[in-house]
Amino acid sequence: LSKQKAQRYEAVKWVLVFAIGVCTGLVGLFVDFFVRLFTQLKFQVVQSSVEECTEKGCLALSLLELLGFNLTFVFLASLLVLIQPVAAGSGIPEIKCYLNGVKVPGVVRLRTVVCKATGVLFSVAGGLFVGKEGPMIHSGAVVGAGLPQFQSISLRKIQFNFPYFCSDRDKRDFVSAGAAAGVAAAFGAPIGGTLFSLEEGSSFWNQGLTWKVLFCSMAATFTLNFFRSGIQFGSWGSFQLPGLLNFGEFKCSESDKKCHLWTAVDLGFFILMGIVGGLLGATFNCLNKRLAKYRMRNVHPKPKLVRVLESLLVSLTTTVMVFVASMVLGECRQISSSRHGGNDTLSLQDISEDVNSSIKTFFCPNETYNDMATLFFNPQESAILQLFHQDGTFSPVTLSLFFLLYFLLSCWTYGISVPSGLFVPSLLCGAAFGRLVANLLKSYIGLDHIYSGTFALIGAAAFLGGVVRMTISLTVILIESTNEITYGLPIMITLMVAKWTGDFFNKGIYDIHVNLRGVPLLEWETGMEMDKLQASDIMEPNLTYVYPHTRIQSLVSILRTTVHHAFPVVTENRGNEREFMKGNQLISNNIKFKKSSILTRAGEQRKRSQSMKSYPSSELRNMCDEHIATEEPPEKEDLLQQMLERRYTPYPNLYPDQSPSEEWTMEERFRPLTFHGLILRSQLVTLLDRGVCYSESQSSASQPRLSHAEMLEDYPHYPDIHDLDLTLLNPRMIVDVTPYMNPSPFTVSPNTHVSQVFNLFRTMGLRHLPVVNAVGEVVGIITRHNLTHEFLQARLRQHYQTI
Repeated sequence: LSKQKAQRYEAVKWVLVFAIGVCTGLVGLFVDFFVRLFTQLKFQVVQSSVEECTEKGCLALSLLELLGFNLTFVFLASLLVLIQPVAAGSGIPEIKCYLNGVKVPGVVRLRTVVCKATGVLFSVAGGLFVGKEGPMIHSGAVVGAGLPQFQSISLRKIQFNFPYFCSDRDKRDFVSAGAAAGVAAAFGAPIGGTLFSLEEGSSFWNQGLTWKVLFCSMAATFTLNFFRSGIQFGSWGSFQLPGLLNFGEFKCSESDKKCHLWTAVDLGFFILMGIVGGLLGATFNCLNKRLAKYRMRNVHPKPKLVRVLESLLVSLTTTVMVFVASMVLGECRQISSSRHGGNDTLSLQDISEDVNSSIKTFFCPNETYNDMATLFFNPQESAILQLFHQDGTFSPVTLSLFFLLYFLLSCWTYGISVPSGLFVPSLLCGAAFGRLVANLLKSYIGLDHIYSGTFALIGAAAFLGGVVRMTISLTVILIESTNEITYGLPIMITLMVAKWTGDFFNKGIYDIHVNLRGVPLLEWETGMEMDKLQASDIMEPNLTYVYPHTRIQSLVSILRTTVHHAFPVVTENRGNEREFMKGNQLISNNIKFKKSSILTRAGEQRKRSQSMKSYPSSELRNMCDEHIATEEPPEKEDLLQQMLERRYTPYPNLYPDQSPSEEWTMEERFRPLTFHGLILRSQLVTLLDRGVCYSESQSSASQPRLSHAEMLEDYPHYPDIHDLDLTLLNPRMIVDVTPYMNPSPFTVSPNTHVSQVFNLFRTMGLRHLPVVNAVGEVVGIITRHNLTHEFLQARLRQHYQTI
């Protein structure tokens, strides 16, 4: 039966992974369809208006029309972010935090994906310098989190009895698959999506997950491909458009015999472009960080309407600059008559026609086109194709101005209260930079063999790598987007150089935004110098703990006065246990539990030592002997009297009317606590909610038992302790938590090196790590906060000062 259950569990997992891929592809289709619809509508109206007003001299009217469209769309996008604030930005920093093990409120809610997907189509259609690719990753992650649960806070009335995947680890795996599917749908790069999820996203990865994530990415890519090919070309099943962003096919024209896609000589230029891309990326990140800090100080504390006004201001500035630049700064360039050879594929001809049909002739005579307007008055994807494939050239002045405007405006835009991606603006910025380099090399150095499209692609890679600092996943995404494996080496070298150059100055843009939010993100590994610290140096020694048998009033007090996610289950090591057992059932039960567990542990230790022909450590032997001994050492009379005066309260601050007292003696503050296990807050809340307890006059065996399925019934939205109605429960009743605790969690010794602690925490996906000494006493606990870079640095400074 267990084997059948395991097989069924695995089969359901594969079905859900496929469903996540399909749904993510459909979200991408929805965004793409409406962005295309709104953008075409806007540009058709504005273009006809500009053509009319060129003769009549009423260009101000055309500008007002463009402003009307853009401001309306951006206003709608901002309103959606007001409904769900976590929908702002690209969502990649939030998903990175979630996959690292940090719970970000509302990040994977149904409302978030609705506001994100709808908001991003308005912000892209509204002419802001943002992309729809980053939000696709967030949308895919939300689909991955929500679909396997078959429930939503927003749709509480719809309930399915779906007993699978009720754990945070399963949910994280599905979110990894969803994020990968988002990348795959955005770029038509399933392998790149899988690597993105591995490199940028998941902290916890296993072998089985790789295959499922790739399958999910493939499902997303082919769902999007199938529908887009059918809707745009009417040829269902032809699979011509793999992703939202298609770079087209890079190919020299048949007539140009000197042309090569790239040569060995070009690699030197690519390395230099990587260095410049890294510097530009570091500058972009530095400016954006300062802007973000300014917003946090001056915009976010103010009423929410101020954020909407900021978005409208950015939209207004962007629209006016784009319009003025296109009308005033553009140059009229000759339309190239050369066309690709007739033996090329259909898709290549389509791309060539698409490129040459999207040129704009504002203010230019016949057979010429306005190069600045061609870049600005087209959807971003068309502008990228123009820079990669346009037969005619763009003047160096136009490219320089375009790059400068895009650099500054996209830097200002990333961080305002609209859903916005950074991939496409970075690619466009970098492509203009690469095309500029190619033009200069051709015109001033006389390198005729250069293929401008390659330099545009390498420029895009260099700038994007300098901003986001991804390596392997970005290389594969770009190779898959170009369908040209020969670009592998130059892209890889450029990205590596760009990353190293940028890392010399600051972090990637996503890491910067994670740090600004103060999220305790765990890096891949700690620094070498951290091994000077041990677990005892970084642990939290002031514990909030529960006893195996605890009164309801004590549990409620603990849960209401702390925010800890888990609590050690302990018993105290006292010398006067017999005296305590005489008059109190509660303490009697706790001491009996401790005795039985220590005897069991001692027996196991003795068996192990006999089988290995060795002996336990003297410390452990003493501990076992001490607790098995018939005579208990007498305790100080005054301490016993204090305990009795506290009404046998096992932990003085468990009553709401008794805060941690400064009158406690040293013995009360630092009692030796035998560690028995770890229990989660959600489990304690569930036990209280279901009334699982027994009265002092009864045996603990009379306590009702909850099954594993009943304990997980409320996942993932457990009730809050402040919302529970506990009036029907007698506060003097006792809860036996031992059947529900984890009796063997991961633990470390106080003298374990920090690097070992970190690796265990990171690879096992832990949230709590108790520190237990050689005699089984818990002396502290390590949480995510204790392993953050800032905390470790502070402890290292303290360590050096004490030396």
